[in-house]
Amino acid sequence: MLSLPSWVTWQQRPFPDANLLLLHGRQPALVDSGFVGHAEQTAGWARARAGHIDLVVNTHWHSDHVGGNALLQASGAGIAAGTPEAEAVARRDPGCCAAEYLDQPVAPYTVDVPLDDGQILPLGDADWEIIRTPGHTPGHLALWQPEERLLVVGDALSDYDVGWVNLALDGPGAAATALDSLKRMADLAPRMLLPSHGPIPADPGAAFAAALRRAQRLVDDPAGAVWYGARRIFAFALMIRDGIPAGEVERYLHARAWLTDAARQLGQAPEALAAELVDTMLRSGAVVLRDGRLRAAAEHTPVAAPSLRVPYPRAWPAAAPTARRCAPVPGRFPPPRPPRSPGQR
Repeated sequence: MLSLPSWVTWQQRPFPDANLLLLHGRQPALVDSGFVGHAEQTAGWARARAGHIDLVVNTHWHSDHVGGNALLQASGAGIAAGTPEAEAVARRDPGCCAAEYLDQPVAPYTVDVPLDDGQILPLGDADWEIIRTPGHTPGHLALWQPEERLLVVGDALSDYDVGWVNLALDGPGAAATALDSLKRMADLAPRMLLPSHGPIPADPGAAFAAALRRAQRLVDDPAGAVWYGARRIFAFALMIRDGIPAGEVERYLHARAWLTDAARQLGQAPEALAAELVDTMLRSGAVVLRDGRLRAAAEHTPVAAPSLRVPYPRAWPAAAPTARRCAPVPGRFPPPRPPRSPGQR
């Protein structure tokens, strides 16, 4: 039977939040911070179990992983993230977190500790190795604890799925990149996988085998990969808005950059794709019409509408000077250690 060390607390959460992973010890750390609409719950959960959080490590910058960053940072936590995403956040790139592109709100934050492949990061009472795993996003990373053989996989895979890929923003090779990242993680032969969504897989080897098959299908069928992403993005939009009035759904979709890109890739007019997307998801049962609103059928936690009222990254205030440094803030947490040599793994 799989078991976690006593210094690890894990909690599965439904969408629109990522699962919670708390690492106890000298450097209390939280991996990902959920959706902005539930930031208070995330922070309260972490503080009740650790007292304080020194560092939040983001596996990637999508809204369901960074939504509590701003609140936790205001309380003294540092934020660590993959270098490509850290640099974009520091310069306040309008594309940060794909927040505006996906219409998924993210409260402004900065990154204190940029992370590169192979760096060793002390979290809790253990050293974790940073593994770059691009695909779902270019800056996506995994965390590897070799003594316990624990692997934090973010959205790269779950017990039931693999992360969607954005061929429009990240290029036609994004699916193949995601597949290569899965192969790299599988080669570590972890004892336990800790995914950002869904339960902990009972059999890591079987979970990787299934994920590799699913990822290969995205490589072999680019149109299918586009459809897969569109369904996931639309379902998330319905979750965080308590559904959308049926008469406004297609107008909402017509205004979305991600739908326009998907239509172009599929050789369709955006209006035709919007209608087909709604019809397909209704017929499959992925969305339902209830009380005059189209709603996501999958389990999810309600979000209070006022919590969505945060600015897009193009309107975020300028990053604090410390966020542009490669070293962490002195006295709060140590810098990442150099990579291990191959013989140390």
